[in-house]
Amino acid sequence: MVEQGTTETRASRLSRFLGLQRSTMGVLVMVVLVGMGENMAERFLPIYLMALGGSALTIGLLQAMDNLLSALYSFPGGYLSDRIGTKRALLVFNLVAMAGFALVILIPAWQAVLAGAVLFISWSAISQPAAMSLLYRVLPQNKRTMGVSMHSLVRRIPMALGPVIGGIFIGVWGERNGVRLAFAAALFLAAAALVLQQRLIEDDKPDAKTTADAFGLMPERNPLKLLRLMNPAMKGLLVTDILVRFCEQIPYAFVVVWCMKTIAEPVSAVQFGLLTTIEMATAVLVYIPVAFLADRSTKKPFVLITFVFFTLFPLVLQFSRAFEWLVVAFILRGLKEFGEPTRKALIMDLAPDNCKAGMFGLYYLIRDVIVAVAALGGAFLWKISPQTNFITAFVFGIVGTLGFALLGRYNLVHVNDKEAPN
Repeated sequence: MVEQGTTETRASRLSRFLGLQRSTMGVLVMVVLVGMGENMAERFLPIYLMALGGSALTIGLLQAMDNLLSALYSFPGGYLSDRIGTKRALLVFNLVAMAGFALVILIPAWQAVLAGAVLFISWSAISQPAAMSLLYRVLPQNKRTMGVSMHSLVRRIPMALGPVIGGIFIGVWGERNGVRLAFAAALFLAAAALVLQQRLIEDDKPDAKTTADAFGLMPERNPLKLLRLMNPAMKGLLVTDILVRFCEQIPYAFVVVWCMKTIAEPVSAVQFGLLTTIEMATAVLVYIPVAFLADRSTKKPFVLITFVFFTLFPLVLQFSRAFEWLVVAFILRGLKEFGEPTRKALIMDLAPDNCKAGMFGLYYLIRDVIVAVAALGGAFLWKISPQTNFITAFVFGIVGTLGFALLGRYNLVHVNDKEAPN
């Protein structure tokens, strides 16, 4: 009995330390299941498009769509969460993604892939404001960065395992049938996630609506009006984040092409899956210690270090021409997640109380609409040469990182909590 009580106490302490509750567990289960299917299939979309007759510009268009739709979906995703509650919003988002998976399964054509991508490729973006709002609502202030970090950590589990399984599918059934079967698995896992999240996540609509009505704080549906509520600290973070995302997105869709088609010693689909696993494992190892420190310290240094890793990756990648060197590059790519949960927690700290999900979505709306241009431009840079693509990305990373370091004289405070400034 003593051992059982001790075990329960330790488990309870660990749960509190990691910010785990019933509703947060519902979100994490959803992230694992939908993410697993998503990464089994979506990670290999550029290869699938090429197998179906798509060109380099088609791949660039896919990546541009990802950024643009992520942007366009983020704000309505956040508004819908503020308006109808996290549980109902996530139900809608999952059904939309499942419809996209089904379309790709039924019609093996690159045009159908792009049409289906409109529905599923931005699932993470449209669901993220709802997830961040829930974590911020149910967790105490000193556990919010930890909660966001757990969300990011758990997301990396399917990011690590999904491409390996997807690579095996391609190795066994080929580039066309293997990816279609991966999408079939994604559809099944999304259905399972839908059932579990609806059982685990508490219904938050009645209390949220009553509170909002009582204080006249209904969610703002007009993004232009909401923009006026964005404080200078968040605007400064947004501008430098955009520049660093140019660095990420210019080569993003072509990383798999570089590794599997371009370099002197191309890797196989399974090896590329292993590289992704290495990247995600690296990210997982830094999440919890960084979250622990960030919840008790200033957030800016952690975000700055993250921007440095974003900047270095394309430079290192262009010198990586064999699997052994690609391992080094992907470890570096994993380290770019060093302060990403901290940045997301900071956005939520700076957002007004009555529209946190909406403000989070607006931030991503502005950022990703602009960054979508970089993704499409990356295709034209790639046609010149891969080196042109990578060096251009590196330069944008330098500008964004230096801008944040030199001009980021922010009072990064929790504007909605009375505490010491960050």
